[in-house]
This record gives sequence, structure tokens and C-alpha cells, in this order.
Amino acid sequence: MVNFNRPPYVGGELDNIKQAVENLKICGDGPFTKKCNTWLEERFHAQKVLLTTSGTTALDMAMLLCDLKPGDEVILPSYTFSSTATSAVLAGAKLVFVDIRPDTMNIDEDKIEAAITEHTKVIVPVHYAGVACEMDKIMEIAYKHNLKVVEDAAQGVMSTYKGKALGTIGDFGCYSSHETKNYSMGEGGALVINNPIYNEKAEILREKGTDRAKFFRGQVDKYTWVDFGDSYLPSELNAAYLWAQLQIADKINENRLESWNRYREVFENIAKDGKIELPQIPEECVHNAHMFYIKLKNLEERTRYIAYMKERGVQTVFHYVPLHSAPAGLKFGRFSGIDKYTTKESERLVRLPLYYGLNKKEIDMVIQGTQSFFQEEI
Repeated sequence: MVNFNRPPYVGGELDNIKQAVENLKICGDGPFTKKCNTWLEERFHAQKVLLTTSGTTALDMAMLLCDLKPGDEVILPSYTFSSTATSAVLAGAKLVFVDIRPDTMNIDEDKIEAAITEHTKVIVPVHYAGVACEMDKIMEIAYKHNLKVVEDAAQGVMSTYKGKALGTIGDFGCYSSHETKNYSMGEGGALVINNPIYNEKAEILREKGTDRAKFFRGQVDKYTWVDFGDSYLPSELNAAYLWAQLQIADKINENRLESWNRYREVFENIAKDGKIELPQIPEECVHNAHMFYIKLKNLEERTRYIAYMKERGVQTVFHYVPLHSAPAGLKFGRFSGIDKYTTKESERLVRLPLYYGLNKKEIDMVIQGTQSFFQEEI
């Protein structure tokens, strides 16, 4: 079976974990956590980065730092993972979903302004498949209406928009290091803070409401409880696993891009025949090969394709069910405008196997199975 995903493993992870144990420091903010934070800051020219227990808790922190209150509204796409939405709900906000662009599956920047009300406080662009949203327009709208921007860049590590790393453009950026992501620590993520006025509050929020971080830097004689907070810092064991991959981040990125480009090259002919649609990468975007998907004719054809590929030993999967139609979406939010593309496009999209170390034989199995399916569909 060619699995849809395989967690990245590059060879140095176990040595790092062993070293963390021998350091007698396996809780949060040890040497490996600091190495990861620093690497992310330096590589992406980020003002400050803090590793978190997940991409979800990075979003939780960002929403709390935006100081949301009950009755405030957050604008986001419906085509995203539940974490994007639930972080706003936990902070007390109402959700306002807007439609997506069919070319990138990202939030339609031209639909955002119509969704803004006197209660709107935050816009959450989700960089789907590691391809950037139209950030210039989104930041222009946010500035005009005095709104915060939280980038859900869970899938966007190593991707850029006009030369800027995703996650470093809005007020806050959120990364994920889940086992399905390009760089993994099993469960983990990171919060990018792009305005230094939030640094201290973020540290307090992350450290159970204490000023413990200042204590360890020698800035206070003892630490104490100073505000509300939670425990958002990951184990040093997780950070040790991630550090091995960050050290060869470019190699991982190049390997994934090779697989992505191979799919693209071969499937161009099927796309030219009008049988499928392929991912579109806007000119100003550099993507990270997080995902390769194809769009089929409709839900029925996609269902047949997934079953067909499974019979041939290839695992292909659909993605999100739009949040606005989910029970919690109906409870906590509303859809602004018309759902022209969100549901329709989500029912057509299927993701193909793509992970670090995917070999030629496995890629060929995916390609041959797909080609065979469309030959039989004629």
C-alpha cells in the first residue's frame, strides 16, 4: 500500500531525544526548543517565534492575544480545519465564513470586505496547501478597518508570498508540526509574533500565566502569577525530534517538490483533456509542496476514484467538509454571501500521496492508477 502520508524521519531524531534525556531536561523550553525557535526566527526573518504544543494551540494563543470578547466576529474561510474556527470560538467570538477562490482554495479576498461589521475584530487567512492567500489585499482591508490578521500557516512552513515567509505578514502567524506536516514533532506547532508589543504577554500566556520566562532570563528575582494563561510549551522531546528535520529543511523541501513536480508534469495531459483540474500557484507565491491534489468532475466521480485507487494499493483522501455546514459551524457562525465555490470545490478535491522519501516506484503506482482510472472512465 502506498500510504497517503508517512511522518518524516531523517535519522537524527532518536539521537537528539537521547541527548535531551541525558541533559536531564525533558520539559519545555530546553536547549532543543530554543534551537528551533531561533532557527525559525532567523530563517523566516520573524520578530519572535515560540514553539507550542500544536498548531491549534498556536491559534488559541493568537486569538487570545487579539483580545477577543464575546460578541466579536472573526472572518475566515469555511474550507479549513476545525482548529481555525474553534480557537476563535474558545476566545468568545462569532464566526463569519466567506467563500473561497476555486484556483487556490484560499479565502476570496474580494469577499472579505462585505463580511465586515461593527463587531469584526480579526481576519484569518488560511494558506491552503502551502500556497499563500492574496496578502496585500487582505492587509490593506485590515488596515482600513483597524482589524487584526492571524495567518493560519499550518501548512505553509517554507512557503513565501512576494518573498516574505508565510506567517510573518499578519499580526500573528501559526505553524503546525503535526505528523502530517512537512516538518514534524508528532504533535506541535509555533506562534509567530510580528509585533514586539505582544512578546511579554505571549510568554506569560504560554507559561501558565506566570512571568517564568523573565525569571530564567534573570530579569526578575522570582517568578509569580501575573495574568491568565495556560501551558502551551511542548516537551523538549518533541522539540528534539523537530530539530533534526529543521537542520535539513531544504533537503526535505526539495525532495517534496520533486514529487510534486513529477505529478504535475504527468497529469498535465489529463488536465488538458478536461478530465481533471490541477493546483494553481499564483506568480507571487513560492509553495512548499505540502500537498498535491486533483479535482475531479464531481463527488460521485471522486468517490469512484478513491475506491479504484484503494483497490490498486494507493491511499488517496478527500479533505475538509466545509465548516459552515457542520453542526458546530451552524451553532457558532454564519456564512456571509453565497457559497458559490466552497462546497462544490470541496466535493471535487482529492489528495494524492506526498511525503518526504516518497520513492519513484510509489509515485509511478499513483500515476499509473490515475491514468488507468481515466482511461476506463471514457
